[in-house]
Order: sequence, then C-alpha cells, then structure tokens
Amino acid sequence: MFEYEIDLTWQEGRTGNISSPALPLTIEVATPPEFPKGVAGIWSPEHFFVAAINSCLMTTFLAIAENSKLEFLKFDSRAIGKVDKVEGKYAITEVILRPVLVIVNPEHQDKAKRILEMSEKACMVSNSVTSKIILEPTVLIE
Repeated sequence: MFEYEIDLTWQEGRTGNISSPALPLTIEVATPPEFPKGVAGIWSPEHFFVAAINSCLMTTFLAIAENSKLEFLKFDSRAIGKVDKVEGKYAITEVILRPVLVIVNPEHQDKAKRILEMSEKACMVSNSVTSKIILEPTVLIE
C-alpha cells in the first residue's frame, strides 16, 4: 500500500496553500473564477483533478513505452475537463486527453497508438474516478 500526504493551509478569502512533507514546493490553490468569489490566475482543485489524470497518462505511458522498447522523441498532452451539473451538483463529467507523440520509425505508428491506449487504460488515477475519460491520441513521424 502507498500513501500520499498533502497538507492544506487556508490563507485568506478563497485561497490556500497546498504542500506535502515529501515535496519541496508549495502551490497556491483557490476557488476557480467561474464560481462566486473565485480567483483567476491560481491553480484550482479542478485544475489539479485534470492535471492528475493527464500526468498519470504520461507517467504510465513512459513505463509502458520503456517496457515495450518504443523509441520516441517527444510526448506532449493537453487535457480538457468538462464540468456539468449532474442531479443538481457540479461534477467533472469527462476529461478529454489529447496526447501528441512524436516517433522516428513510421513502422511503429500502430504500436505507438496501442501503447497510448494501453497507458490510458492502465492509468491508476483514471481508474479511480467516475468521469468519462476520452483519449484522442496523435502519433507523428519525424
């Protein structure tokens, strides 16, 4: 079993600081500007939620690509979390993942796409949420 400890300290208004005894960086967090008294320009829980899914895709991909001996030059990914009201409550109902993978060997394009799909299915964070996860991968040859 693993544990990840996070500390949160309220600062003022709708802002606080998130830290972890295991990490050196403190990150400011706030209510997003779309909500009453929200603060623009600061990471929100909604940003962290989408970032957790997107970064899990990357770290899972890196492990599977290494084990599969897939050579690549670049991995970038954009994630978009969509918020809707469900039964009167706000929820992130879906997260669209748009990874762009650059490989050298055109013969590995199908393999690269399969590894991206495997990575999304194996992602621990995606498997832990009820939001619909939509993968829209792009594999480019350079």
